Amino acid sequence: MYVSVRRYDHVRSVTRVCGRIAESFVPLLKKSPGFIAYYAVDGGGGTMATVSVFSTERMAQESNVLAAQWLKENVADLQPDPPTILAGKAEVAVTA
Repeated sequence: MYVSVRRYDHVRSVTRVCGRIAESFVPLLKKSPGFIAYYAVDGGGGTMATVSVFSTERMAQESNVLAAQWLKENVADLQPDPPTILAGKAEVAVTA
């Protein structure tokens, strides 16, 4: 299992960004081969993070490219700075 975590700072409206994510980015992810899960987190103070989980490393890396393009086309006015990205193999995974 591979994970990509993207942290965004200086977000003008996390609520609006998340609304747009739910409307048009999540459907793109769900069509991606190897997709397992996606989370968007409001860190407060104009900070947010997203977590994408895929079965393969290639798909996790491709999700970063997909996210960058989607951000540019859909929320550049609300999320002006590029994210800090941490991606790699999940070394420990626990579910309920």
